[in-house]
Amino acid sequence: MYIPKHFEIDDEEVIFKIMEENSFAALFSQHQGQPYATHLPLTLDREERYLYGHFAKPNKQWQDIEDQEVLAVFQGPHCYISSSWYETNKAVPTWNYVAAHVQGRVEIIDRAELMDSLHQMVLKYEDTDSSYQWDELDTHFLEGQAKGIIGFKIKIDKIEGKAKLSQNHSAERLKLVIAQLEQSTSEGEKKIASYMKTILEKKAYDNNL
Repeated sequence: MYIPKHFEIDDEEVIFKIMEENSFAALFSQHQGQPYATHLPLTLDREERYLYGHFAKPNKQWQDIEDQEVLAVFQGPHCYISSSWYETNKAVPTWNYVAAHVQGRVEIIDRAELMDSLHQMVLKYEDTDSSYQWDELDTHFLEGQAKGIIGFKIKIDKIEGKAKLSQNHSAERLKLVIAQLEQSTSEGEKKIASYMKTILEKKAYDNNL
């Protein structure tokens, strides 16, 4: 990923958080010599540094993906930034966003590891008081459903994070953009405003050193 130095996220914990909060990823590999991608949820095992997921069995991407070096893209919040929000017309619009990329090799997992990864996914996404409780499900039904999917894990070899949040602009300009975004009804734009506030606080801290 192209990352100018002032947009680079160098804290791995921050990148992990982006991945966990935006876990519906795009997984890219080569299938029969052509680029191929599937959009799917991926769960992160921080300690072992693995990503877990599964394909629908009819999705042919799994058939030649094992031991490939693949790319998983996690797209965080993003939004258009209008140059009309600045204090001058001598500027151009841009797009602010947060993203994480992971590269690693794929392993097809066995049924036991697949069932455990499905359990972890349910624990992550279901509310604690949900009527859908994994431990109460019929095991024969689960086993039957699992026959229609192929589980895999990706050993994380490389991880990159990018936060393009107008760091290359002045603090005054950041304040103007934040003020505009906070008026929006879009959750994505409000999230970008929140990230930009962190940048603004860091600028203020650095200036006081």
